[in-house]
Amino acid sequence: MGNFPPNSSQGIYETLQREILDLQLKPGQQLSENELCTRFGVSRTPVRSVLQRLKEAGLVDVVPYKGTSVTLLSMDEIQQRIYMRVAIESMVLRDFIDCCTPILLEKVRYIIRKQTVLLENDFDSSQFYQLDSQLHEVWFRTTHKELLWQTIQKSQVNYTRFRMLDIVAVQNYSEIVAEHQELFQIIESKNKDAVESWVKKHMYGGIYRLGDRIHTEFKEYFQPENH
Repeated sequence: MGNFPPNSSQGIYETLQREILDLQLKPGQQLSENELCTRFGVSRTPVRSVLQRLKEAGLVDVVPYKGTSVTLLSMDEIQQRIYMRVAIESMVLRDFIDCCTPILLEKVRYIIRKQTVLLENDFDSSQFYQLDSQLHEVWFRTTHKELLWQTIQKSQVNYTRFRMLDIVAVQNYSEIVAEHQELFQIIESKNKDAVESWVKKHMYGGIYRLGDRIHTEFKEYFQPENH
């Protein structure tokens, strides 16, 4: 996030983007131009510009004469993103194990430790998610796969919100940390054969944890399934 005035176009965009990705603004929630103008103390012109940018980013739907709403989650896209990440991250982690030094191992341990400490205090779910991203970024950067990491980050409008739903709704922080600690043991022992099963368990965890709640409690957050 940049240091833009909160009522500048960029400031408004970053605020709404963060609130959508953090699920403060729920999938399907209506956004009123008038309310946004009042909230940020600006005219309609910058608000409409921001909403257009959010639409281009896949974060809102703008329907003429019906208004603007936060985009619904696509379960089909989420599952394809997870499939992609399992394939890519399994390879990247195996490469990381090959070149992991004691200093890099300590870096992994340190981030996991920061997550553990976070759980012992009052914290915001987005702080936990940021540490989670920092951890995964270590093996992408170490193996010079930054482009892959950036591509994953930029194309995750649905998946990022699904992860937040998993984290916030299930309150599964300790389970995720336990999985990270398990991964640390895999990296430390250089057990490349265990990587893919760990990545699958870690990436598909949200679907398993949310279970039927996807179709009941949170049904309105998702696009209707095509049969």
